[in-house]
Amino acid sequence: MTSEPSDAGMRRAVPPVICYPTDTLPVPDLGLYSAARDGADKLSEVVVPPRDAACFRVGAGQFFRITCVEGAQVGDLNLWNAADLSERFYSGKTRALHGTHVGTGDRLWSSFPHLRPMATIVADTLDWYGIDDFGGAVHDVIGTRCDPYTGNLLSGVQYHHCCHSNLIRAVAEELDVSLSMAEAHVHDVLNVFMCTGFTRDTGQYFMKASPVRPGDHLEFFAEIDLLGALSACPGGDCSSEHTSDAAACHPMLVEVFRPAPGALGDWQSPPRNGYDRSHGRS
Repeated sequence: MTSEPSDAGMRRAVPPVICYPTDTLPVPDLGLYSAARDGADKLSEVVVPPRDAACFRVGAGQFFRITCVEGAQVGDLNLWNAADLSERFYSGKTRALHGTHVGTGDRLWSSFPHLRPMATIVADTLDWYGIDDFGGAVHDVIGTRCDPYTGNLLSGVQYHHCCHSNLIRAVAEELDVSLSMAEAHVHDVLNVFMCTGFTRDTGQYFMKASPVRPGDHLEFFAEIDLLGALSACPGGDCSSEHTSDAAACHPMLVEVFRPAPGALGDWQSPPRNGYDRSHGRS
């Protein structure tokens, strides 16, 4: 290790600056959303089997709720613009704007060049958890999803029920396309209910037993027409491992709700990002 310079302490003491101050971000009208949700009717539901995934569709101005129904279980969520799959959830920019973990009032942002809210979190029954003594919190936009490639790299296994593969199968079936075509659409996720953080000493990504219990839910308002896919992770509550059949796993429930006519007033879907895309060329 290189020896410290004489001013090492001074360099470390430089205070941090928030990269993306969010004071100018449009604020979601949670009061409007809450009032619309109170009178909403249930349209549909999808049960996601353990160690598998399922797709669902939500119209702009509707709500969808992900619920833990039988036992502690985490899920990996992908979202796309239902009419244009090139616009999809951008976990990295969501993390840059809202932090490593998201909660009520935070929004899931879409990929370039669109960069607009896809969904807003409107209810979270795990909001009491906060940040624990290990630096762990729930609903992260850190992890990429468990996948067969990393499993093979680290353990030499051929495991097919990790979240990446689960999502691929679900998307292939929903779109009636090949697995290879579906794989191109699967992307980094929101880890619903998962409790994660970074170790203080090595900075490594960690997971621990999720605090989720049956009845807990995370609910979203769809800002645009959405195609969603949710995988019930093979790690179960992620208390020990994933990418294997060792953990106890449980189904998850996705429900879609439609507000009463007129409940959203003059609300409209957010427009695509206004950058002119000239990139410095006239």
